[in-house]
Parts: sequence; C-alpha cells; structure tokens
Amino acid sequence: MQEPQADTTSRDVKGPITREALYALVWAEPMLRVAARFAVSSSYMARICTLLHVPRPDRGYWAKLAFGKASAQPLLPTPRPGDMLSWSRDGTLPEVHRPLPRPPDAAAKRTIKRNEPQPTTHHLVSGAKPLFAAGRIAYHAGYLKPAKYLLVDLAVSKTGLDKALAFANELFLALEARGHRVVIAPQGEQFQRAAVDEREQPSRNPGFNNLWRPGRCTVVYIGTLAIGLTIIEMSEEVEAHYVNGEYVRLSELVPPKRKRYEQDHGWTSKRDFPSGRLCLQAYSPYGRAQWTQQWRETSTRDIASRIPAIVKELEVAAIEIARLVEEGARQAAIEHERWIAQQAQWQREEAERHAVKALKDSKEELLQIVETWSEVKQIEAFFADAEQSLADLPESDRQRLVDRLKRAREMLGSTRALDRFLSWRTPDER
Repeated sequence: MQEPQADTTSRDVKGPITREALYALVWAEPMLRVAARFAVSSSYMARICTLLHVPRPDRGYWAKLAFGKASAQPLLPTPRPGDMLSWSRDGTLPEVHRPLPRPPDAAAKRTIKRNEPQPTTHHLVSGAKPLFAAGRIAYHAGYLKPAKYLLVDLAVSKTGLDKALAFANELFLALEARGHRVVIAPQGEQFQRAAVDEREQPSRNPGFNNLWRPGRCTVVYIGTLAIGLTIIEMSEEVEAHYVNGEYVRLSELVPPKRKRYEQDHGWTSKRDFPSGRLCLQAYSPYGRAQWTQQWRETSTRDIASRIPAIVKELEVAAIEIARLVEEGARQAAIEHERWIAQQAQWQREEAERHAVKALKDSKEELLQIVETWSEVKQIEAFFADAEQSLADLPESDRQRLVDRLKRAREMLGSTRALDRFLSWRTPDER
C-alpha cells in the first residue's frame, strides 16, 4: 500500500494510534477530518480501518445522523489472530506484549457453514502470479526472485509457479474452512522464518542458495498460535552439459551439428535443477520454540492429495508448538531473573571495589599530607628567619626583600598544615 501525497494544510499527527482510538475517531467525525489529522487521504484512511479490522460509517451516515435516521453504531470487534493492533504513518509501532499463543479448544474448532459463501481464490494467491513472474531469476538453479517482499512465501522456478500457487490456494482455503486464518504476519510481530534448503537430497552443508526471502512470514493462525508456511519447489541433482553460457540437462540436450573438425568446448558436471515436485515446510516462527516439519511430494504421490491430512497434522502440531513456546517463555523468564541477579551482584562488587579504592586513595593522600608537614615546617622556619633578618637591613634593601618574600609565599601557597588538611577527602567524600 503506497501512501498518498500529504495535504500540507492539515495537521500532521505523528505517533501510533490503537484500534480503539481509531474506532472512536471514525465514529466521532467524518473520514475527511480523521484523515486530515494524519495528513493522508480519506480513501487511504479507510484502508487503514480495514487493515486494523475497525468498522467505519457507511456512505451518507453523517447526513442521516443529522436527521436522526442513521443506523446504530456497531461494536468494535475483538481483534482476530494476525490483526494489527495499532498503526502509525511513519511505520514505527510500539512493542506489543501479547499473551502466550494458544491452540483452540476442542470445543472451539469449527468449519465454515455450508451456507456461507466460500471464495475460490485465497487473497494471498490472488494477484501473486504476475509479481513472481516479473521477478528476476536467481543465479542458483533458476528460482524466481520478485521485487516485492510482502508476498506469499514461495521458493519456486518459473515453470513450477502455477503448480505452487494452485497448491497454496487449495491448502489455504482448506485451512480457513477449518477456521484457521492464513495471512502474512502483521507488522511488529517478531517472527523468524525457518531456513530453506530446496534440495531434494539435502546434505550437511546447505551452503548459500540465493533464494528469495519474503519481508514477513506467511503464517496460519490455529487459535492464537501462528505456524509458518513455506512452499518450496525441490531441486534435484542431475548431470548437465555447459552449452553457450548455460547448463542443460543431458536428458534434454540436443547435440548441435558441427563441422568435421569442430570441437565441443563445453563440459559435463552435476548441477541442481528445479524438479517440479513441491515440498511444504511448516515451522514455528517463535524464536524459543524450535519445530519444523515437511511434507514432500514424490513422483508417485501428489502433495495436493495430502492436504486434508496436512491440515489435521498442523492442528495436532499446534499443541506441541504451544508447549514449546510456553517452555521458551519460562526459560526466558529464568534467564531474565538470572541476568537481574548478575547485574545486582556486579553492582555490589563494583561498589565494594570503589569503596576499597576510595579508602586506599584517601589514606595515601592523608599520609602524603603528613609527610609534607615536615617540609612545611622548614619553609615556615625559613620565612620567619628571613623576616627577622629584615630589621638589620637598610631601608632601601628591606622594602625590596619584603616584596620578594611576599611573591615567594604566593608562589608556594598556604604553608599552614590546617589548610592542607582541609583539602583532604574522606573515603565517603570520594
């Protein structure tokens, strides 16, 4: 969603706004005024209401309200799993502390009623094909890399795109028919996408595959618990021949006609090529709950035929992932308490070290004052003898020596032991 040009005459309100505050605004004044508060257009503000699942007045509501004929104001619905809870014009959102995710109770599981209209194309799949098809090709195995990042999570080639989108559509609709919402993770969720290894026969060292990564995870909410979903077109290692700057499968290679003494400067090696077979990777997007499961298509078994079983397995897995999330939260709380205790211990040790150092420095300074006391006494004796000797000198020499003694005293500063002692700092003063 691209933001429209801001109206320079409106009041530009900065900072996030919650669903509740936005709901109160849109039912207190017309959308034009609400939009002016955020320096956006009314149509853009209407899309924000849809994004946050906030009902807004219908067209003509304010005219009907003036004559007392407006319809009743609907209640603000409870946020659905995956709904954004706040929005800001600059994209910065406060950290939201959500309760621990939970799978639905057995009694809460439901399917969509037959009389409810069922879409034929999921909203994440609709419009995704041209965006993927227009992307550039990764140098590794020819996988697509679209320029847009808020797309359904696919790792596919151009030849496998249609099949992957058809499978994604069927899977997502089957999940939503069971009451499980499939969306791109809302902004602000600290979800982590599991690593993708597209090879049909993975090795210990996956290496760098240069595959496209979405900006946010594609997740299904089972209850309030999110499970990440990635659809991967697996690659297979086959023998290929290097011809005119590219590798071609030996099975698809058509030897060109050459002249009698012309040589083939290409070579044959094993390379990865998209196989056309799909893999569904489900994973826990929560950092402290490590869980991954894959369903792989084979040459004898289509993955689409396994969708009913996949849905049931994901519902069962939600219970295990919720347990792992709860255990991760418990471990995080223990580590936080341990960190607080370590910080308190460090502060106590630092205070003790500071106290010991202050005592040591204070004692050394006091000893230095006492040590210099004898020197001070000698200086005082010198000045006293010099001043006593001034009486025996002629008047002309006496005034000159008085000035010199005065300048000498000023240079040395106070020679009184009490003055030096007053400059001493106790350990507490340090």
